[in-house]
Amino acid sequence: MDPRQACLACLAQNPPATFEAALWIAAEHDAGVRPPHILAQLRELEMQVSLGLPMLPVNELGQPLLRRLSTLGFQQDDLHPLRPQAALLDKVLQRKRGQPLALALVALELARRLGIPLVGVNFPGHFLLRVPGADHQLDPCGGRRLYPADCRELLGRQFGPQVPLAAEHMAEAGPRSMLQRLSRNLRQLHSTHDDEIAALKDAERVLELGPATVSDYLARAGLYQKLDCPQAERYDLEHALLLSDDPIQRLRLTTRLSQLPQAMGSVH
Repeated sequence: MDPRQACLACLAQNPPATFEAALWIAAEHDAGVRPPHILAQLRELEMQVSLGLPMLPVNELGQPLLRRLSTLGFQQDDLHPLRPQAALLDKVLQRKRGQPLALALVALELARRLGIPLVGVNFPGHFLLRVPGADHQLDPCGGRRLYPADCRELLGRQFGPQVPLAAEHMAEAGPRSMLQRLSRNLRQLHSTHDDEIAALKDAERVLELGPATVSDYLARAGLYQKLDCPQAERYDLEHALLLSDDPIQRLRLTTRLSQLPQAMGSVH
């Protein structure tokens, strides 16, 4: 079973093995990554976290868990430009630095092992966590509580004050949704560092993990363009055209398609 198949098999389990699936994503980019070995090593981190938690009911331990991880050195990666290691789980565990989603995946796995209720929140631009039923969100980078006013401020910093906070921004993230978002992050990071082959693996995985957007098809089309694969580029542009409801974007896509070479027919 190759890493992609192993990742999908983890998500097919009941309940899904989300953290292991994320490790198989890392293994797809580095043959030296051994997810079973990393899972066994995580036991030490689990014990370090557990020993530092206060004696409280489990539904009150979400924030202390995140604060404990911060005390142990787990922080948001602040390198500029950000590198793929900020989203590859094996590197995040080694360096104790990562994107909010990567840190959240570590926290969610530890919470699962310790019986602490905690779920992911697909907040745009900065992945969050929440204790089910709580009136606030939690920042995976240190455990700060975020109430609606804080979330509006965070959203404004990410996308500008003209974007209103909506209920969909607080939607719980399922396992496939989290790993699709992780794959989008990796696609962007690999693209930024001109590693088109690695980015293409991530782009393909995005389409396998859930419904694809116009942007997903356009991102893969852009990679195929750089790799000089016009027919694969055409396929993704056509799918983007089918999904798009923006007249200007549709016109641009139609123009771009007209400039691609036509597929050669078979000779019989």
